[in-house]
Amino acid sequence: MPKPTAPRRTAGRPPRISREEIIGTARRIIDEDGVDRLTMRRLATEVGSTPMALYHHVRDKEELLLLLLDDHAARTARRPEVPAEPRERVVAAAAAIHEVLASCPWIVEVLAADDLMSRSALWFVEQIVDGLADGGLTPEAAVLGYRVIWHYTAGEIMARAAAARRREDDRPTYREQVFADLAPEELPRLAEVADQWVTLTARDTYLDGLRSIVNGLLAEH
Repeated sequence: MPKPTAPRRTAGRPPRISREEIIGTARRIIDEDGVDRLTMRRLATEVGSTPMALYHHVRDKEELLLLLLDDHAARTARRPEVPAEPRERVVAAAAAIHEVLASCPWIVEVLAADDLMSRSALWFVEQIVDGLADGGLTPEAAVLGYRVIWHYTAGEIMARAAAARRREDDRPTYREQVFADLAPEELPRLAEVADQWVTLTARDTYLDGLRSIVNGLLAEH
């Protein structure tokens, strides 16, 4: 008796894919291998489709990254209670941005390019600019103040993420080797705190730094 043959795959369109499936798979690729390894060709392979089929859902990689940003913000961002006092309003909004992005540092790398911005994040930006303006800055100066706060926030997150990756390696870092050999007669202040440097710089001082920046921006007002 002849064996039944396997069903033949008919030629035609690839399986239908959803935007949700695309976003979920793209997020997994980034989590596993980093944003640089996300390509439309690899994404198509992972979802069992073709690059051309992806373009029915997303125009290009830039639009895909924006969708990922909005998806992450929608799942994690919580709008805080906005204090009436301008300085505290700025601090609350900036701290909320920091909390969301610190859990997903690759997003900061994308946003640092400065030409991508999640629409769902604009509410937080509005609160910062509005707080600085209510604190006495002109609208133009408030925008520049927001830029200072954003650069501080993004830099702090990226530096901490890089430090965490370095700590995964058991070998002493180059910084530890340098600080172990400091000459007190040449660098007395650094030599005095050399054995505490790693512990001190590992502290989470984001809010302290943020308040100092906001106070500085609004010092004359």
